[in-house]
Amino acid sequence: MKYLFLLWLINAAIFANDTTNEIDSDLSTLEIEKIQNKESKNSMNHWLSGTFGLQPYKANYILPYGYSNQLYKSYTPTDKYKSAEAELQVSLKLNVGNNLFGLNESYYLSYSHIAFWQIYSESSPFRETNYNPDGFVIFPIYDEKSGFNLRSIKFAVAHKSNGQGSNREVTYAKPEDNLGNRSRSINYIYTTLRLQQSTLITDLTLMSRLSESEKTDDNPDIMDYQGNTELKLSYFAGKQMYTLMGRGSFSTGRGAVEGTYSYPLLNDAFLYFKVFSGYGESLIDYNNEITKCSLGFSFSR
Repeated sequence: MKYLFLLWLINAAIFANDTTNEIDSDLSTLEIEKIQNKESKNSMNHWLSGTFGLQPYKANYILPYGYSNQLYKSYTPTDKYKSAEAELQVSLKLNVGNNLFGLNESYYLSYSHIAFWQIYSESSPFRETNYNPDGFVIFPIYDEKSGFNLRSIKFAVAHKSNGQGSNREVTYAKPEDNLGNRSRSINYIYTTLRLQQSTLITDLTLMSRLSESEKTDDNPDIMDYQGNTELKLSYFAGKQMYTLMGRGSFSTGRGAVEGTYSYPLLNDAFLYFKVFSGYGESLIDYNNEITKCSLGFSFSR
């Protein structure tokens, strides 16, 4: 039954992007042209169009099958995780303002949600879920004189958490039942420089963690594994898109690399392949080195 549900979810997501019928059939028979009140008419038009201001931010995808080179660690005695699992990501942004300082800048709020689903295990638990709200401003740059071709500068503040409560103070009847604290979170600021060379887009990101008290910090060494610097290359070759991301810490030498490939299948549905190797695939595993290959479908790039 769980596999049928996953297939239905994939099918629904793919065909939801089929724009041959842009208005739901239940709404298409409504007559609004004769409505006299302009505000009511505009409100109904907006409702019929189905738009509500949200846009894709990061890639939105469903990856039914991913396989890692090791078993995932469990933080509860009852869960036994497998190497194979499904992965889902939803990432959206909302434009909340423009040109407040006369620099043509744009202001956004965003939210990204990634879930790791142990669908191939007996009880099919969600092994880990990460929540990532973000607020940022983008300043456009029209650099035509230098060889860098800088296109924009982004300033942002963000939070990332796995939504778990701390169990550091919990007393266990059996010491072996204490498998470690499952709570993870980080507050940080970052700046991204975007450059363009024809169909190659380069994003250079510098990140700094906001300090927390020792009492509330559940992962004080996370930056040693995640790093403060990230470089991402996005390359378009016809209908195909390739990305390559590398991030890490210069002081510890730890980090991660990730590559993706996507190809359009149906309107805004893409074949999506992802390879990840290193630290920080998810917050719960920020200090575990993992190599994982995943295959599925994305609905934005």
